This record gives sequence, C-alpha cells and structure tokens, in this order.
Amino acid sequence: MSTFTLRFDPAEIPHWAARYRGTPEEARREQRIEREIAPRARSDGYYTKSDFLVLTRWKSPRAQPKCASNSAELIEEATATALGAQDERLRIGVLRLLDGVEWPTASVLLHFGLLDPYPILDFRTLWSFGLEKPPAYTFPFWWEYVQTCRRLAEESGVSMRDLDRALWQYSKEKQDGRAKVEGR
Repeated sequence: MSTFTLRFDPAEIPHWAARYRGTPEEARREQRIEREIAPRARSDGYYTKSDFLVLTRWKSPRAQPKCASNSAELIEEATATALGAQDERLRIGVLRLLDGVEWPTASVLLHFGLLDPYPILDFRTLWSFGLEKPPAYTFPFWWEYVQTCRRLAEESGVSMRDLDRALWQYSKEKQDGRAKVEGR
C-alpha cells in the first residue's frame, strides 16, 4: 500500500498549478531560478554560492545564516557531486552535508538542478497526498515520494514543476487550521 493518496482528482492538476501564485518578490525570485539559475546549474554541473543562496532563501528563509556559512568551494563541490551522481542516496545525502540543508531544501536543489524530475518535499505537498503531519524523513520515504510524483506526473501528462505547484497550491487553499509557515 502506498504512503501517498492524492486528495484531489489528478485531472485537476493543471487547474491547481495555474492558481499557484506567490508574492511579487517570490514570483520574481522563482522566475530568476527557472530562467537563469537552473539552466546555469545544469550547464555547469554545480551551483555557485550566490545561486545556492537564492534557492535556499526561496525554500527556507530562516535557514539563511546556516546556508551562508558554507564556503563557496564546499557548495560547488557538494552540488557537483550531487548533480553528477547516479546513485540516489548519494545525490540527496551529499547535499544534506551542507549547513542549513535538510531534506526539503536538498529536494529543491535537485528539482531545479537536474533534468531528471524531482519533486520538492514540503509539508504542503505532503498534505495534498494525505499526510496530516510529515513523518521523520528517511531515504526510503523520500524515494517513495519521488517515485510516486514521477509516476503521477507521467500518468497525468504534466511536468514535475506543474505537479509541485498544484500540490502546494491545493494545500494552501484547502488545508484548514495551519499557521502560515515562513518560506516555501
């Protein structure tokens, strides 16, 4: 039995993805990530420190002091290893060695840095899959989430980016009683 059960009809993914909006500043940052940072990381095979900090600020503003404490060399080496690795455990694990990078932020780095489709791990996206409270993250949990999202995106004929937007937006609009959490 799957850990993940979508709370809405998969045919509604385009609807929920189209409703995805952030503040104007968040929209500008995301546009920069998609148009400049992601293509550069895919081409170069690593993130620069400045690009890393834009991505980590987008996902987790509160973690910025820890993220900023990583040296440029460490960021480049760790992200080059992750973006060049074939082993999934290595990809996610090496990113988590960076200060301020936990499972959700590591998922963002993979989501934008690779052509392989990786979902973003977030309490909102997990809620849209029926999980009231995120569990302790482990590699088996994360990998099941990745495979579930890949399968759903493929079966629904949508990009991983649109699936992520739909899952996040559905939760934002439907999840009652949640305090606003800083960051994406």
